[in-house]
Amino acid sequence: MNTDAPLHDGPLAGLKVLELGQLIAGPFAGKTLADFGATVIKVEPPGSGDPLRQWRMLHEGESVWWQVQSRNKQSITLDLREPADRALARRLAAESDVLIENFRPGLMEEWGLGYDTLAADNPGLIMLRISGYGQTGPYRDLPGFAVVAEAMGGLRHLMGEPGRPPVRAGVSLGDTLAALHGVIGVLLALQARQRTGRGQVVDVALYESVFNCMESLLPEYSAFGAVREPAGSALPGIAPSNAYRCADGQVVIGGNGDSIFKRLMSAIGREDLGQDPGLAGNAGRAARADELDAAITAWTVQRPVDEVLRLLQAVRVPVGRIYTARDIAEDPHYRARGMIESITTARGLALEVPGVVPKLSDTPGRLRSLAPALGEHNAAVLDALNRPPAESGKT
Repeated sequence: MNTDAPLHDGPLAGLKVLELGQLIAGPFAGKTLADFGATVIKVEPPGSGDPLRQWRMLHEGESVWWQVQSRNKQSITLDLREPADRALARRLAAESDVLIENFRPGLMEEWGLGYDTLAADNPGLIMLRISGYGQTGPYRDLPGFAVVAEAMGGLRHLMGEPGRPPVRAGVSLGDTLAALHGVIGVLLALQARQRTGRGQVVDVALYESVFNCMESLLPEYSAFGAVREPAGSALPGIAPSNAYRCADGQVVIGGNGDSIFKRLMSAIGREDLGQDPGLAGNAGRAARADELDAAITAWTVQRPVDEVLRLLQAVRVPVGRIYTARDIAEDPHYRARGMIESITTARGLALEVPGVVPKLSDTPGRLRSLAPALGEHNAAVLDALNRPPAESGKT
């Protein structure tokens, strides 16, 4: 890593990342590192490229999602099924700080690109490996997508209404949670390398990343034999916290803090509940959650969303509308925080995309370049390997 890189290029300026993954988990990790200044070289198969280029809504044949997932990256094309291109990938890994892959466990070894082989060339290499079930264990060879990881991790069972089939969130949470855990692992491994000089493998499983976010699910089962069940929009054991009908829509209200609860009850004209000693703590409120939800709904259902927001925000009760994409695009706070950025793609499409998080005060991440065309950086990257561009992978 080049520690002389200017800080204004981001805190990870000088870090070289080789991204071999595709679709969501591996590339989301690469995107996050790239947003903060890392040089990310994305390897794509010739001809088709990363399948994400064709996912969901397309503009002139290319996914608009691609502009988010692959911004700030360089694209080269290598066919990793071919020995000559695998040799090129090995040479690139020898010059990299981090390698990201999210293939099935064992495939990198079959290609001669396992960690032991790559570390022999580059002992400081950090290899982020993201898979459904991890690199070890009885399930390692099973195919694992986010949908399966969310189910195995315990999340899917809790999503939906009691007594009805579970639903999914509508986005690939298993992939993005795994990617974020992967980024944490890479940063930890970089810190360790500062002391030891050695790289290591960061082994991230999709299901474990989901499970890590499941709060008290396992301890409650271990201590009490309690199996948490779906509860719709409520948060079992914490009250009042739910979605509530209004005259023209819905809001979510978090009135579960002791002092917040009293302010909420005063705002809805139920001082009797706010002053009830049995409701002073969460345990008492949780036992009477249905009663509290009914009292709040009786108040919200008579008022439009905007009025509910105004009255409860005035007394500092956490409340919010349930946002759609339109609400996000029109919200002034998103724009004030730089969470909506405007770009124009290479095809001339004016597009708004998510900004960079987290927010760093001195070395913030930023959008430095648009998502690349397939193989756009073949010549530049392969020249750096002292190899004639004409011998690069075909686009």
